[in-house]
This record gives sequence, structure tokens and C-alpha cells, in this order.
Amino acid sequence: MSNPMATPGAFSWVELMTPDAEAAGKFYGALFGWTFDASPGFDYKIIRLNGQMAGGVMPMPPNCPSPPCWGNYVTVTSADEICVKVKALGGKVLVEPQDIPTVGRFAVLQDPQGAVISVMQWAKR
Repeated sequence: MSNPMATPGAFSWVELMTPDAEAAGKFYGALFGWTFDASPGFDYKIIRLNGQMAGGVMPMPPNCPSPPCWGNYVTVTSADEICVKVKALGGKVLVEPQDIPTVGRFAVLQDPQGAVISVMQWAKR
């Protein structure tokens, strides 16, 4: 699998939501040698390892019901179709499909056992 962002079913992104993104960046940068680039237009840092994008770090949204956590994204061809399928399989859609300009369309899902995972329909590049 050479490009997980182009492979449906592949894990393709990781993301940390934390109350102190600056402190998290310092911690993980020192721990793993990651560097961070700011994203234009919103408070989000791209994690880079050896110059390659590896994930992201963001501050927790106001009134976020979850604790600080790492999230995993799986590539899909259609975030909307996956949401229909997850409901049919007994899961829940915690965040309905939403667009991230120039990035793609994502949703947050929960399986019948309670585990949470995100999906991303990457924008064509």
C-alpha cells in the first residue's frame, strides 16, 4: 500500500485533540523528533516526520465531551455512504459528514461496542 490516502480501508491520518496543543507539540517533538507546521486559516498543526506529513494536533473544541485523545482516520470513497452503512450495521454516527475545505469530507463513527473511529474522504488533488 503505497498511498494510504488513496486506499479505501487504510488508516491514513492520526490527530491529537488536547487542551494545550503547544505543550503537546513540545512533548511529542522531543519524544519522537516531530516538527510542526501551522495550518493557514485555523488553529491546527501538521505533524511532520523527516519532512513527511504524519498527522495533526489541534486544541479541543469548546464543550468537547471527550477527554484529550488521539483519533485515527480511515480512508473512504464516500463519507456519506459509510455513515449509512455504519447505521445499518448497528453503529452510530457521532459527527455527521462535514467538509474541511481543500482537505476532504470526514465523519466520526462509533461501533456497536462503543469504540470511536473517524473516516476521511480525501479531496482530489
